[in-house]
Amino acid sequence: MGIIILDRDGVINQDSPDYIKSANEWLPLPGSIEAIAELCGKGYDIYVATNQAGLARGLFTQEALNEMHQKLNKMVEEKGGRIAGIFFCPHHPDADCPCRKPRPGLLQQIQESAGKAVANQPFVGDSLKDLQAALEIGAKPVLVRTGNGTETETRLGKLNDPRIEVYDDLAAFAAKQSFVN
Repeated sequence: MGIIILDRDGVINQDSPDYIKSANEWLPLPGSIEAIAELCGKGYDIYVATNQAGLARGLFTQEALNEMHQKLNKMVEEKGGRIAGIFFCPHHPDADCPCRKPRPGLLQQIQESAGKAVANQPFVGDSLKDLQAALEIGAKPVLVRTGNGTETETRLGKLNDPRIEVYDDLAAFAAKQSFVN
């Protein structure tokens, strides 16, 4: 089975500059839940890697984050998919921790949990930090134009880096993926 790693905010669900602080605020982007189920149906194990500095900032609790992730898991399962694991960095951006993207710590945790290398496996994100983390560990960087993706694409000068694939959204990415054994 292949692995696909997804950023959360801006890729799976709507993002907010004020943070997503509760399950009520956690709203999936159109087609994202179905895209995850489609990828599962094609034989991929799906993992989520997300920075959640709102925990360190005191904007929401661990319980609230768990409720958001339970909502995500339930929605994906209702569509016939499954998320193999959700990995998050709870630290403040100034903490200099190894798990906060753009550092590859979360991807290393996923690699250890999956028992498979993430090198050459897609990591789908909407920010420069996501792309940098993917490149740092040798994963395949994929940018979606949802969330901060359009701004990221513009900032990077239309991404003249051939290593980075660009899709309009998670559904467009999922549609282009092949079945794996």
